[in-house]
Amino acid sequence: MNCYQDPFFCVPRSTHATSQGNVDLPILYFDSTAVLAFFLCDRQKAAALLPADRFRPTLTWGKRAIVGLALFEYRSTSVGTYNEVGLAIPALWKKGPVPRYPLAELFRSVYTRRVGFHIVDLPVTTEQAHAAGRELWGYPKFVTAIDFALQKKHLHCCVHDPLNSETIMTLTGTLGGGIPSPALDIVNFDRLGDQNLRTIIQTRGGGQLRWRNHLRLRIGASRHPMADHLRQLGLDHAQPLVVWASTRFQSRLNQGAPVDQETIGAS
Repeated sequence: MNCYQDPFFCVPRSTHATSQGNVDLPILYFDSTAVLAFFLCDRQKAAALLPADRFRPTLTWGKRAIVGLALFEYRSTSVGTYNEVGLAIPALWKKGPVPRYPLAELFRSVYTRRVGFHIVDLPVTTEQAHAAGRELWGYPKFVTAIDFALQKKHLHCCVHDPLNSETIMTLTGTLGGGIPSPALDIVNFDRLGDQNLRTIIQTRGGGQLRWRNHLRLRIGASRHPMADHLRQLGLDHAQPLVVWASTRFQSRLNQGAPVDQETIGAS
């Protein structure tokens, strides 16, 4: 790619081996649709899905906590075309400081941000994306069929059970009104083997922050762990609190950086 055409993607890259072939990092996402849906759930239920020795939940209010469901249709990337759905919980490192205003942390630079997302489940539709995620970041990925369609304001996304004809979850309905909103960079807290990782995802592409939506999350009959996690959170028939959606989403998924909990939060 010519850097003068698009400097966002002209960054140094390094090659890493996986069981499905070499992958150059950062992974580049040139053309995507993204829908980020945020739900309220019981705080203790969210905490139960976090590794207690490493994390504590954040973005909490009293007995309630925020959880996120991220839906992606990747039409053009440096690792091919695929769909992805992520269930994630906002978290703080257990040994790090607690920010006074956790929500404001999402708008800080990713280089000083303390709040990140711990991914609980991450289904994808291709073996290459699966191998890269598991082997380079330790992501809890599995390969399955994912239906995704966003036409004007109508969304339909369905994650199928990889072992049978059952459904893990669907998120369907109509997006409500909203206001223009930029994409926010993302910080993920991962673990590869016995090493904690902090992964930065740079993003761009304007979208809409939408509320009063008519979306519903429905959990299918599947007994897959992802379906069980959604049930544990009490999200069957839940309506998102807020949704961010973009049909021109672009991003760079960087290599995770090792972190030591004893020195976290010095900034």
